[in-house]
Amino acid sequence: MITLTTAPPGAMAPQPPATLHFLCGKLAAGKTTLSHQLAGRHHAVLISEDIWLRRLYPVEIRTFDDYLVHSRRLREVVGPHVQQLLTCGQSVVLDFPMNVPAARAWVRGVFEGAGAGHLLHYVKASDEVCLRQLERRNRELPEGSVNISVEQFEAITRLFREPSPEEGFTIETYEAG
Repeated sequence: MITLTTAPPGAMAPQPPATLHFLCGKLAAGKTTLSHQLAGRHHAVLISEDIWLRRLYPVEIRTFDDYLVHSRRLREVVGPHVQQLLTCGQSVVLDFPMNVPAARAWVRGVFEGAGAGHLLHYVKASDEVCLRQLERRNRELPEGSVNISVEQFEAITRLFREPSPEEGFTIETYEAG
């Protein structure tokens, strides 16, 4: 037999609001490394786009356009899931590249829809630092990683846009290197 009891009003302390931590920075700036540190520091669930995409689409992503298609599909599923986690009081570190205003607008809808807090972690790094780190990543190929050429790095970096004050995010900036 199970007995259920109800706590009197005020007996349970209100749960602090959850926070969505998300990252911005050039390719190979150190966002994924930072995301693991943040998840541990904030007792947050870590959701990594690279890992989810490699596990869900191990052979389907061959080009940058393929990545864009599958990333969009993944966001359609992950967004509501993250929103539900935040609504339940669970902080989340979203290791998805929030490197352009449209991506940051998408993530705003996620945390605002949950009534959660947010913190944009911006990893600033020179191209030289990123290329050095990219070379190491290409050698080690941690889970979720794919080999990226210098030419691909340069093409992707041209798309990068720093977050601006007009976007209205709470930003913590890190200098890589």
